Amino acid sequence: MFKRLINKFRRNSLKDKNYEYLFNEPPKDEYVCLDCETTGLNPKKDEILSIGAVIIKKNKIIMRDTFNIFVKPSKDINSESIKIHQIRPIDLENAKDPKVAILQLLDFIGSRPIIGYYIKFDIAIISKYTKDYIGISLPNHQIEVSSMYFKTKKRHSEYEFVDLKFDTIMKELDIPELGKHDALNDAIMTSMIFLKLKDKAAANTTFYTG
Repeated sequence: MFKRLINKFRRNSLKDKNYEYLFNEPPKDEYVCLDCETTGLNPKKDEILSIGAVIIKKNKIIMRDTFNIFVKPSKDINSESIKIHQIRPIDLENAKDPKVAILQLLDFIGSRPIIGYYIKFDIAIISKYTKDYIGISLPNHQIEVSSMYFKTKKRHSEYEFVDLKFDTIMKELDIPELGKHDALNDAIMTSMIFLKLKDKAAANTTFYTG
């Protein structure tokens, strides 16, 4: 009920009615998994440098139709941040204007639920742009793979520590590493985590948030 009220408010706040499709019923058994590389970890002040996304359809990652784009920042990236995201100025020479990139991303996502690893950060920083361009934050359902993993771990008590680092989850689930600090590769690996956990997590509880 509360979610419907929020989405009704968001829908009424749309600057561009062409994006009403974001509120459509999502296609059955379809998801989008995405990852962003950014200049930092503060969604209010930092910027997106690249976005990678894939569609999952009927338990398959659709590799023939992926989303992989560099985004032009408003200022030069500093050398310290390059050590983290490993995106060099030369990688951004043909980067897309942020508005072009974000609107293309919306078309790719559609009304599908969005999967990610600590997806709230990605949604928050993408929503900073969408609020400016179309008047609203992303309304899509969010699915957090670290929460799914947590729910599948057997613990002797509620206080027992569960390591939720990405590398740990990958190793525990025996998923091959495709390479770090690449948005598309991270999205593909996260998709594999989701598919391995999907049935197990659903058996325990729902994994929709947001």
